[in-house]
Amino acid sequence: MNTQAIRIEDYTYELPENKIAKYPLQNRSDSKLLVFNQNIREYSFNDISSLLPPNSLLLFNNTKVIQARLNFQKQTGANIEIFCLEPVEPSDIAMIFQAKEKATWKCIVGNSKKWKEGSLSRDIYVNGTEVHLSISREKNMEDTQLIQFCWNSKDVSFGDLLDAIGNIPIPPYLNRKSEAIDTFRYQTVYSNHKGSVAAPTAGLHFTDEILAQIRKNNIHTAPVTLHVGAGTFKPVKSALIGEHEMHIEHFFVDMPTLDLILKYEEDITSVGTTTVRTLESLYWLGVKLLENKNELYVNQWDAYHLPQHYNLQEAIGRLKQYLIDEKRNILESHTGILIAPGYDFKVVNRLITNFHQPNSTLLLLVSAFTKGDNWKRIYDYALTHDFRFLSYGDSSLLYRGEESTQSKY
Repeated sequence: MNTQAIRIEDYTYELPENKIAKYPLQNRSDSKLLVFNQNIREYSFNDISSLLPPNSLLLFNNTKVIQARLNFQKQTGANIEIFCLEPVEPSDIAMIFQAKEKATWKCIVGNSKKWKEGSLSRDIYVNGTEVHLSISREKNMEDTQLIQFCWNSKDVSFGDLLDAIGNIPIPPYLNRKSEAIDTFRYQTVYSNHKGSVAAPTAGLHFTDEILAQIRKNNIHTAPVTLHVGAGTFKPVKSALIGEHEMHIEHFFVDMPTLDLILKYEEDITSVGTTTVRTLESLYWLGVKLLENKNELYVNQWDAYHLPQHYNLQEAIGRLKQYLIDEKRNILESHTGILIAPGYDFKVVNRLITNFHQPNSTLLLLVSAFTKGDNWKRIYDYALTHDFRFLSYGDSSLLYRGEESTQSKY
């Protein structure tokens, strides 16, 4: 199959506005759960621990959403919104939140036409300390701008500033401003490492109680970290997939998790598409090292051009050896992998995920995973059985297509 020749118009569907969940349910785990294997069945997410096979591995993305939207007001009264996308100086995702007095980010500027020149500022209180914060534009790019933040306190970090005045960047398709409930409900209960501007939403259904039950059922769990960028909401606007440019996201995986992937080969469940992107990228990084390519990152089309004859043990084993040689315990890389029909999955056997937007790369991933037109069966069922869609919507547990039949429902 020529993946680059795929037409996005073949991967769309009609999503009525009333099917989009604008707010989370009162209880995280009360969402509905569609299970696709030999047929389509309907459960509650509370049942997930009994639906996953014992002695298997569940991997999830423990990134934490930052309060990335900040509001400033000009003297004229015009409101300017700054949406922090990616750190520039310092560029390290951990260091940026510890930065003092100055930091530079790549940002989207809302109402930019009203901000023609000069800097903007506001006085705020951070942990009882009065701080004067100012911003200035350093460079204009195609869709973004480099914004430098400056503040007059050596005791206040950039992370402190975001916590004090930032807002959670809920998805644009919710068509509402963020509210108090989003501050904690647009985070997974296991979120740990700050860096995302969008939540890995498949994990929003999990509770501490469900995770405890999963482990009690002898299902092993482990984290990966991929910081989700705003590009996850970027629709495919080109007619052909080959003309779409994927966004780049940074990820981190430690040595113990690599060991577990090898131990539970062929019995791995991924919580969310961001975890899938991370896990599948690990394989291709290993292949690159096996092929003596000095590139520790995954490009958009690498998976369709690199050799595919290496098994998972070889690829992950080579990654482990790289970490040993470098005297490191954590692999840090970035990926722009595009997973679409024609992709051959190397790591993931089951996928827990929400229901995604039409014309999106996430829908392409689901189609690739379930094979053929099975995605249409799944989405038709969800639309006609009152499932809630998108970030705050219901969930699904999908088995890889080759493990499924073509039965109706």
